[in-house]
Amino acid sequence: MARPGGFEAAEQQQQQVLSRQQERHYRLLAELQALVKALPSACQQRLSYTTLSELALALLDGTVFEIVQGLLEIQHLTEKNLYSQRRQLHSEHRGELFHRHKEAQQCCRPHNLPLLRAAQQREMEAMEQQIREEQRMMDEKIVLELDQKVIDQQSTLEKAGVSGFYITTNPQELTLQMNLLELIRKLQQKEAEAERSFS
Repeated sequence: MARPGGFEAAEQQQQQVLSRQQERHYRLLAELQALVKALPSACQQRLSYTTLSELALALLDGTVFEIVQGLLEIQHLTEKNLYSQRRQLHSEHRGELFHRHKEAQQCCRPHNLPLLRAAQQREMEAMEQQIREEQRMMDEKIVLELDQKVIDQQSTLEKAGVSGFYITTNPQELTLQMNLLELIRKLQQKEAEAERSFS
């Protein structure tokens, strides 16, 4: 019994789509294997053919590239904001004190100036100590916030089905995940360059 013509055409089209996906998978896998060679040997040993093949499959439709790009943008904005907060802490305190000291010195009688400067020096040292303490507390907050960003990234990539990503604080696993992210980013750049050369 013969199949209806529309069914055969749909089946052929599906076969072509599968064939293109398979070709893309092999190409991505080959590019990943080439990129892995630039990683430290300890990392290379942990990235098996299966892991790279699973990663290539996850990258097929381009969604993971978009996710990684979004995560990187969020990370850069967070780092920039935290750095700005850190710098602001210094400049605000010092600026206020400097202006107060300058005004006091301008109003001070010359014979009292040495006493005023000594008092201002003590005040400046006390403020520097306070800034160091606030800085330490802010740095702890920054580390916690950045750690949370890492957990968010791990969770997002795990949910997206990217091989090698899960929530962990193990330094070796974090290094491996950072290398995987770098591979994805480099592959994304290659893909973008290839698209530009075709257009």
